Amino acid sequence: MSTEHPAPSTQHPAPSTEHPARDVLLSVSHLTTVFDLPGGPVPAVDDVSFEIRAGETLGLVGESGSGKSVTALSIMRLVQPPGRIAGGRIHFKGRNLLTLPEAEMRAVRGADIALIFQEPMTALNPVFTVGDQIAEALLVHDRATRRDATRRAVELLDAVRVPDGAARVRDYPHQLSGGMRQRVLIAMALACTPSLMIADEPTTALDVTIQAQILDLLREMKSAFNLSLLLITHDLGIIAETADRVAVMYAGRIVEAGSVRAILREPKHPYTRGLLASMPGRAPGKRLRAIDGTVPMLGALPPGCAFNPRCPDRFDLCTSAPPPEYEVGPAHGVRCYLHALVDSRQSTVASRQSSVDSRQSSVDSRQSSVDSRQSSVDSHQSSVDSRQSSVDSHQSSVDSHQSSVDSRQSPVDNRQSSDVGPGSSTDGQR
Repeated sequence: MSTEHPAPSTQHPAPSTEHPARDVLLSVSHLTTVFDLPGGPVPAVDDVSFEIRAGETLGLVGESGSGKSVTALSIMRLVQPPGRIAGGRIHFKGRNLLTLPEAEMRAVRGADIALIFQEPMTALNPVFTVGDQIAEALLVHDRATRRDATRRAVELLDAVRVPDGAARVRDYPHQLSGGMRQRVLIAMALACTPSLMIADEPTTALDVTIQAQILDLLREMKSAFNLSLLLITHDLGIIAETADRVAVMYAGRIVEAGSVRAILREPKHPYTRGLLASMPGRAPGKRLRAIDGTVPMLGALPPGCAFNPRCPDRFDLCTSAPPPEYEVGPAHGVRCYLHALVDSRQSTVASRQSSVDSRQSSVDSRQSSVDSRQSSVDSHQSSVDSRQSSVDSHQSSVDSHQSSVDSRQSPVDNRQSSDVGPGSSTDGQR
C-alpha cells in the first residue's frame, strides 16, 4: 500500500487509553476493518483506537465475536479477502504500517511485532519439525546462519521451559502436548526479540495448571526481553493478573478503557459489569449472573448502542446512535449514555450552583456597598465628634480663662468696696 487509508466518515472519540507520545510504541487510531459481503461491507472492527507504551501490557477483552482477533490481524496486515482495512492509522515506532509496501511490512512481522496465534495446532506446520519452524524466523530476517539458527532454536526452547530442548527441536507438532505447542509458538515469537508481542488467546484449550504456567512464562519473557504485550482474552481474571491497562470490546467497538485497577474496582459500562459478575469467585455462595442474549451478528447490529438489546439499564437514547466517549475518571473512558445523564445532571447542578454563587456575589456586593456607606457615615461622625471635642476643648479653655479673670477681678472689687464704704460714712456725718 502506498497511500494512507482514509479515516471513517463518522468518528467518535476513542476511550482514553492514550499517554504521552514519547512513551508510545504502538498507536491505533480510528481503525475500521470490514468484510465485503453480498449485502454490503460489514465492519468487524469499527473505529477502534488505543495505544501501547513501551514495556506495558494492554489487555483486550471481550466475548467471542467482539472483533479482538481481527484487530490483531489488522495490526499485522494479515486480514485476508473478503476482509480489508477500510480506514484509520496504525503507527508503530513513528511509521504508519498501513502505508508501508508489502516488502517492508514483511520485515516488520516477526522481527518488530510478533503474533502468537490462538490455536497452536493450526498455527504450526505439521510437516516441519518445531526446530525448523523456529529457525525459519531467524533465517527470514537474517538474524542467524543455518547452523546458528538451529542452536538458537534449542536455546529458545530451553528459555520457554520445554524439557530437553535439544531433543524436542527434532519433534513434529503432533508429537507435543498442547502446552508444549504453545511454548513453541512463544519461542517462535521471541526468536527475533521483537518490541511488541501480540498474544491472541494464548491459554485457550489448556487446563488450569498449564494456563498458569503459560501466563507466568509470558510475564517472565516480557521482563527478560523488555517487551510490550497486547494480550487478547475473554477472561478478565487473566487481565487482572497480567495487564496494566484494559480495553473492553463489544461488537467491534471499544466500549470502556482504563487502568485495570479502575475498571475492576468501578466498572462503568453495563457490559463490563456483566463480564465481572459472571466471573467465578467474586461473590462466594452467590449464583453466577449471565449476560442475557448473545453478541449480535455484525451484519445485523441493532441501532444505536450495539449492547442495548442485552443491557439492563437501556432507555430511549440508547437506540438513537452509537454513544460517544465520556470521561469518567483519569484515563478512564466509557461509551454509554448513562454517563450522558450523569454529565447532564452534573451540568444542571453546576449551573444552579453558579446561579446561587452569582446571587450570593450580588448580595455580597450590595452588603459591601452598605458597609462602605456605613464606613463613610462612621468616618463623618468621627470627624464631627473630633470637631465637637475641639470645640469642647476650646470652650473649656475659655471657661478656664474666664475663671482666672474672675479670680483676679474679685480682690479688686473687694478693695473698691472697702475704700468706698468708709468714705460714704464720713460724708454722711459731715
